[in-house]
Amino acid sequence: MSYALRRLLGLVPTLFIIVSLAFVLVRLAPGGPFDQEQTLAPEIKANLERAYGLDRPLGEQYLRYLGRLAHGDLGPSMRLRDFTVNELIAIGLPVSLTIGGLALALSLLIGLPLGLGAALARRRGLDRLLMATTALGIAIPPYVTAPLLALVFGIYLRWLPVAGWEGGQLRDLVLPVVALALPTLAYLARLTRASVLEVAGLPFVRAARAKGLSEARIVLVHVLPPALGPVLAYLGPAAAGILAGSLVIETVFGLPGMGRFLVEGALNRDYTLVLGKVIVYATLVLLLNLLVDLLRALLDPRIRARRRA
Repeated sequence: MSYALRRLLGLVPTLFIIVSLAFVLVRLAPGGPFDQEQTLAPEIKANLERAYGLDRPLGEQYLRYLGRLAHGDLGPSMRLRDFTVNELIAIGLPVSLTIGGLALALSLLIGLPLGLGAALARRRGLDRLLMATTALGIAIPPYVTAPLLALVFGIYLRWLPVAGWEGGQLRDLVLPVVALALPTLAYLARLTRASVLEVAGLPFVRAARAKGLSEARIVLVHVLPPALGPVLAYLGPAAAGILAGSLVIETVFGLPGMGRFLVEGALNRDYTLVLGKVIVYATLVLLLNLLVDLLRALLDPRIRARRRA
């Protein structure tokens, strides 16, 4: 419990550094939220900048932003002027979490059995087929697979909708979730195979086999639990990769998620919207990594012993 509390408190300075860097980088980008194709009159632009505090020194803007952030206020959107950033996050976050959570679950449900099956069929035809398929899944990024899936299953076969979000119906989720899950699924399968093969060659597994235990018991009791350690360690980066991939997936499939709002905010130089989305994404990634770390410590007594030492 004390370790979890220390780790949780340790997230605060990390998040502070991320917020500070994001604030500076957003302001260093060329252009501004009120630069449009049709140039605004100088007095109108000055009024808008005054209304949003952009006429103040950068240091003062930064301190004012931190003050609002400490109260949970991410400020108003500078381009979507009928919404605050908090309201846009409330709209987009459930969509992104639904797609990302389902994609991660699909990756685990298919990737782990595929990797285990490939390890048990080492150097046979099934192993070579699975590894070749997973290599292809890793090599092809989501921004390529997403349009291909939409083209085949949405336009040619007309089985599934290619875009839209009608209350989060299952038909709307299938293509985005599959496109988002494929690279993570493929990597998990390869990682599981390598980890199972490594553990299967350790002395305690050979000793269990020499005692005459069944192969199923050896795999399920002696091989699989320690082999899942590297897989659990990868779940943090996997979740981060899925969140990053959702930027593309939500744009391709026209989903009202956080990724789509972030892309639109970046293109429109909507400072507060971009900062709010970055803060939420960073917080999710940090919390997911913390959760995975605690889960590994719970399952592996060696990790708990090292941390108590």
